[in-house]
Formats: sequence, structure tokens, C-alpha cells
Amino acid sequence: MVSGVGARFAWRFGLRLASLICVFAVCSPTTALSASSSVVMQAMKQELARSQKLLGQQTVTPYFISYGITQTEGMYVTGSFGALTGSRQELHRVLDVDVRVGSPEMDNTRQIRGRTSEFAFPGHPSPIEVPVDDDLDSIRAVLWYRTDKTYQQAVEQLTRAQTNTQVETEQEDRSADFSHDVSQHYSEPLPHLKIDKALLEDKVRKYTAAFASYADIYEATAVFVATAETRWYANTEGSEIQTAQTYYRLYIQAVTKAADGMELPRFETFWASAPERLPDDHTVLSAVQKIISDLRALQNAPVVDPYVGPAILSGRASAVFFHEVFGHRLEGHRLKRDYEGQTFKRRINEQVLPAEFSVYSDPTVHRLANQDLAGSYDYDSEGIRARKVAIVENGVLRNFLMSRTPIDGFPNSNGHGRNQPGFAATARQSNLIIEASRPVSHEQLKKMLIEEIKQQKKPFGLLFDDITGGFTITRRIMPNAFNVMPVMVYRVYPDGTEQLVRGVDLIGTPLTAFTNIVAADDQPAVFNGICVAESGAIPVSAVSPALLFSEVEVQKKSKSQERSPILPFGD
Repeated sequence: MVSGVGARFAWRFGLRLASLICVFAVCSPTTALSASSSVVMQAMKQELARSQKLLGQQTVTPYFISYGITQTEGMYVTGSFGALTGSRQELHRVLDVDVRVGSPEMDNTRQIRGRTSEFAFPGHPSPIEVPVDDDLDSIRAVLWYRTDKTYQQAVEQLTRAQTNTQVETEQEDRSADFSHDVSQHYSEPLPHLKIDKALLEDKVRKYTAAFASYADIYEATAVFVATAETRWYANTEGSEIQTAQTYYRLYIQAVTKAADGMELPRFETFWASAPERLPDDHTVLSAVQKIISDLRALQNAPVVDPYVGPAILSGRASAVFFHEVFGHRLEGHRLKRDYEGQTFKRRINEQVLPAEFSVYSDPTVHRLANQDLAGSYDYDSEGIRARKVAIVENGVLRNFLMSRTPIDGFPNSNGHGRNQPGFAATARQSNLIIEASRPVSHEQLKKMLIEEIKQQKKPFGLLFDDITGGFTITRRIMPNAFNVMPVMVYRVYPDGTEQLVRGVDLIGTPLTAFTNIVAADDQPAVFNGICVAESGAIPVSAVSPALLFSEVEVQKKSKSQERSPILPFGD
């Protein structure tokens, strides 16, 4: 998915993991650093030293240079309706170069302010490919050329920034443009994927075969992705970092249509950092049957009209809600730019949530609620060690998520500068964790919902059980609103009965929505996803209990006007 102007999307890449033996793949990290790993770091160190010396002789000199090289070894297998549609392996390396000229107080990254800045749209940059052969001179050649290009661009950008400060009003945020940090030295073994490709291909066929029995299921896909990622990072502060991570994802999707043309998707995704935590065949095939039964039920479900009233968001739905509506508004760079809404910038040490709720971001947690977390890492993309950040304590806002771009009152990074290789790093979420000090059982939470329904004299409330993702808008030029996109929604009537409905999106504005949180249950759930924003697509997690809201608003979901296929499938 892509981001619109000021919009952040979180695409669901898995909500449940089974702790069963792995039948997919085996990942065997090397027990010691291979000789090849030192070639990449050696090339970066040599070019850093040379660039710092030679560019230091120019009229405009860099005060900071960093290199990041990310190697991705991947296996991708896709299937549809019992047949294989794709199978490939990839190995590539991508370079990130950061050259800072000027000074930390004002450098080439300073925002160019003006009317057009509110409409700036960050396109997808062309990745800078690095040789996958461990040839020192070849790697150095790419580093040399790209450093020179980046330096020239930085000098031009600094000139524009200096001119802009002379013709525009004074910036609201007077903080510096960069924060220095202590050097870091860290190294992990290189990961390598060892995969039985034929076995994976058979399983993808098996997992999609059941969909072929239903002529009204128009799309049915299974995607298995195994990724081993190695990142080398070095900078002129002296940091030398080598980190390694593995990801395993199994994604199953099927789509049908209702009689009115509305497309009805259903997803199931499994995410793990180690192959032994992936599900066995029985678990996956049970999930496939659940997808099929849900699609059949959704075809006959009534469409919900626009509605305002009490609701429960399941733990997974609440996790997406907090990621979109709360988390993005805590990312530091959004509080620095004058075209952003800056919802919480002046709210430090003020109550922003009910007193029983606390929120923290912690990339050092790798597993929670019996599931692996996608947003875990040891060092961020700017060479800062990962750490836990207490954002909200007992309802009171204490901190923001910070990269190396300071904001007023927060001069240093707290390890949340992240990027997809090829994009410039910004402050981003990692593992966003919501806790309630006075949770109730899920049964009690539903009773409280029914009490709210009766007290407000509503004909029903809503239960948002499962969700695909959502987006939010944070810029001033547009309404600061959110849209969370559920797929399994139920009406809950005053007598406690439930009815599946369809065609509804959860919408609203952040400050109003947070004031309507009433209670939480005691069953935290995990949302693992891919979030797309200015610094690209990155893996994230959010963990939340189910939440009761005294009031939510829903609108009708957009739908296709196309009829179902005229010709029946087959004979």
C-alpha cells in the first residue's frame, strides 16, 4: 500500500502465531563472523576516512557522514487456487548515504518552508544497488560516487535552506537539525536462509486448493516470504554496527463479492522471527476454512448505515487504532514541521488518556502475548541503540519517539530513527504497547457495553472483531482524522445477541476518540504489520487489550459498482 498526502497506512501482516514445529524452512545463523562480513565494513570505513579528508578541504565541509548497507536474502513463493504462481530467490544490497553540511544547529536537512511544503509528497527513491560480491574495490566505487553526488546535493540544499530562513517567518520550533551521539560498536553473526523450496511450493498449493471448490471466491492467494536481513552501518563518529534479523511470513487472502457489488476480503497472516514458531498444516488449513466460512457469512450480512454509539474494539483492532491515531502523532519529526498538526506537542506532562492507561514503545521486546513482534530491533537505522521509551504514564504524556532530528525540549534520539533502505530515516514507531492498570474480563467488558447501549437508549452497539489496517492524516491542510478498516464487525443488541454486518469503516478525530475510552479487558492481542510513511515501509507491532468506547462513529465503506461475473466458472 502507499501513503497519500499526510496519510500513514498500516497493512496487516499477521495477528496470530502458533508455537509448533516448523515445516517450512530452517535458518542457521553462522556461529562466527564470516570473512565476507568484514569486506563491507572495511569498504565503508575506508571511504568514510577518505571522504572526510578530501571533502574537508572544500569550502563547505561535511560535519557528519554515515553509510548504511542493507543486504536482503529472500525466498518468495506464491500460489492461487491450488496452483503455484511464483517462486523465486533474491539477494541484493542497498546503500544509504547521509552527508550533513553546515552545522548541527542548521544543516542541509532544514525544512524549506512555504506554501508548497504542505503538499510535498515523498516519492519512492530509486534504490542504490551495491555489489553482492564481496569485492572491496567494487563496493568502494559505489560508495565514492554516491558520496560525491550526495555531497553536491547537500551543498545546494544548504544554500536553499539558508535563503529560506531569510525570507520566511521565524520557525515555531527553534531546535537544532541534528544531534550527535556516542559511537557504537556491535556485531551479530550473519544469518542465512536454508529453505526446502519444493516443500514450500507444495504447501502453498495445498493451502490454496480448498478455495477452488467455491465458484464465488474470485481471488485466493497464499504468499510465503522468508527474509534474512543484514545491515552494516558506519559513521564519522566512529560507530561500526552489524545487525542481523530473520522474518518469516505466511499470508493468505481470499475475496468474494456481495450481491450489491461490495468486495469482501478476508485475510489470515502468520509472522515469526524463527521458523519453529510458524504453524503446522493443521493450523493453516483450519484458518483457510475459517476464511471460507467468514466469506460465506459476509455475503449475506446486512450493510450498516452511518452510526454513532458505544462499541468494543478487539485487542487487534485497538492495537491498529493506537498505532494509527496515537502513535503517528508522537513521531518527533511531525512535531517539528510547521505544516503538521502537532496534536500533542504542547501536551507534555498533561493527561491525554484515562488515568489507568500507560503506553510505551520498546523495540527491545521480541515476544509478547505468546507472539513474536515485528517491530523489534537492536539498533535503529541511524546507529542508535534501541531502548524502551515510556510515552504515557498513568494517562500523562511524558515523551515522544525521537530520531536524530531534535525538537524543542527533546534534543536527542531515543533509538526510533527508522527507514526502508533507500529512504531518509525519520522518527517511526517500533513495538507500541498499551497497558491498563485496572482491566476487566472480556465477559465483563461485554456486559459494560450492553449497559452503555441501554443507558444511551441505542438499538445496538458494535463489536469490531477483526481488521485489515487503517490510515491517519496528521497535516494541518487536511482534517486531522483517521479511518480504521475492519472486516469482521457485529451488532450487539441489548439482550446480548450478536449479528454479523458489513460495509463499515471506523472514523473520527483523535482527541475526541481518546476521551471516549471507558475500560479495557485483560487479554492483550498483537498486531504485526507493515507501515508505510515518509521513510518507507517498515515492520511494526502494536499490542493492546480490547477497549470499550462510550461512542464511536462509523461510515459506509466504498464499494465497487461492478456485478459479479456473468459467466459461471467451468462447464
